[in-house]
Amino acid sequence: MTVALNFPRQHLKRMKIIQNRKGYDLKLQGAPSDDLVSLSAPATVAVLPERIPYIKPRLRVKVGDPVQVGSVLYEDKTDPRVGFVSPGGGKVVDIVFGPRRVIREIVIQLDSEETYAIFPILTADELEGISREDLVNRLLAGGVWPYLRELPYRKIADPDVEPPAIMVGLDGREPFQPNPESYLNDETRPLIQYGLNALKRLSDKVLVYTDPRFSNLCRTFKAELTHTIAGHYPADDPGVLLYHIRRRPDENRTWFIHGQDLLVLARFLSEGRYPTERLYVVAGSAAAERQHVRSRLGAPLQHLVLSAPTCPEPRYVVGGVLRGYTGEPNGHIGLYETSVVVLPEATEREFVTLFRPGFNKPTRSRTFASSIKGAPMIMDTNINGGRRACIACGYCSDVCPVDILPQMTLKSILAEEVEEYLAHGLLDCVECGLCSYVCPSKIELVETFCQTKFDYHKEQVS
Repeated sequence: MTVALNFPRQHLKRMKIIQNRKGYDLKLQGAPSDDLVSLSAPATVAVLPERIPYIKPRLRVKVGDPVQVGSVLYEDKTDPRVGFVSPGGGKVVDIVFGPRRVIREIVIQLDSEETYAIFPILTADELEGISREDLVNRLLAGGVWPYLRELPYRKIADPDVEPPAIMVGLDGREPFQPNPESYLNDETRPLIQYGLNALKRLSDKVLVYTDPRFSNLCRTFKAELTHTIAGHYPADDPGVLLYHIRRRPDENRTWFIHGQDLLVLARFLSEGRYPTERLYVVAGSAAAERQHVRSRLGAPLQHLVLSAPTCPEPRYVVGGVLRGYTGEPNGHIGLYETSVVVLPEATEREFVTLFRPGFNKPTRSRTFASSIKGAPMIMDTNINGGRRACIACGYCSDVCPVDILPQMTLKSILAEEVEEYLAHGLLDCVECGLCSYVCPSKIELVETFCQTKFDYHKEQVS
């Protein structure tokens, strides 16, 4: 599925151009500006084992232990080689547990002068001759291996398996994520090239893609790009790209890594210590200051949100309005998340809601009168209705970027017809959240799909 776009003739010979026909771009107020603020170091940083899927954490530290940047805090019981390291140097001051002793946070109080665990530096020449096994061991020892993930489950990649390909995404389309042109430029291009060379030691096939609307990226990285993929959210998702280009069943286990994470991997290998810098955005209609911020990996949410929200009861959504989760105001941000969206909490039920035209409610369908405006709307946490039975409206199918027919997949899951929901393409689900967003019956489709994928994976492993 291709379209013609205006790229230089010599570049069209090698770069594949893809148009994603489905998806949907939410029209929401509160987009971040491109202003970038560099923050001072926070008092604490943390890691969030609860937010890493498909692992069984085992603590390697206790409260009161001193740690360096790069010290292992916990490991995966199922593969102890995969360790998760401290993003700060100081002392473990708290380990927060949830129900059933789930480890939610390991909190590090930073020293005024932090110390780093030192690892061997790998020069560009040494990288060219390193064996795959040696490189894998270095990435595992340094705690940067978890940035490499594999489809279809989006779990941490298996170090013992050589993937059919590794996809590198240079942008993020979900509202709201950092503008990739804020951190991918001529200055960071050598690091990206170094990181890509490292990935080529892990797989014979490395794909680099972006959205053609990021014209600066297309010019800066024209030699590295193998694909551009245009279209509505979530066109940038690696699962969407794979849906369009795969040719064999084994390609379903393709690995992926995001551009900002590739920089972490490259800096670790070339500098010999674990990088702690991260670019985030603070956005949302209730955020007083909507901008890009440069801070520490695992920073506190209140450190990133510089000013008090504009509403008395805000909700902090970490990781994006469709794929994110509710964060505690005194909590920290996780390993993979790069945004904090501040939304007004819906604490009161609206009077005679059924009879209100809804000129200011975001909607994809014609449920509200705002559908004729097309202007960005304020999103709050009110779902504007309660859960009902599926009415077979087809809205979820209209927006699904990988054509899995969500309503039929859901019915197969509820009927426990495993072969049927696999045939519909459950494992192709990219967990974008659009089906749940557009559903007029308020059915938590994506939550059901994610849980079913988790259960199916657990059954296969066992």
